[in-house]
Amino acid sequence: MVFLSLSRWVRSRGPDRYWKVQELLKHARHFRGRKNRCYSLAVRAVRRAFVYSTKARKAKKHIMRSLWISRLAAATREHGMKYPALICNLVKCQVALNRKVLSDLSIYEPKTFKSLAALAKRRREEGFLSALGDGKEPEGIFSRVVHYN
Repeated sequence: MVFLSLSRWVRSRGPDRYWKVQELLKHARHFRGRKNRCYSLAVRAVRRAFVYSTKARKAKKHIMRSLWISRLAAATREHGMKYPALICNLVKCQVALNRKVLSDLSIYEPKTFKSLAALAKRRREEGFLSALGDGKEPEGIFSRVVHYN
């Protein structure tokens, strides 16, 4: 539709406003009371609902991660380890599985998760043994200990 003058364009705004109101009321249909019928009340309610839904989408990511971590912590305790030790040693073994996948493995594939936990446990024990050493000083390092003959 082409308007040749501003006055004709101003007068033709009616239907557009109708559809704008209907679009907003469509989002407010499930609200209780006058908020689902009265436009001026529905505007505030719908805007508030959209703000809540945006915050909830952001919070859901944090909530899901904490759920996966708590599931992993429980599953690792069954295999005699703690959660931070499992994650740290799996990273050292270059196992690139995120917390969601590990959590799903612990629930639906317990044997696979048990083998991953055993891998992490073995890596941790190797780290302990290398830290303890065999009791001898490594070659090329001078100590201040004085040996009397």
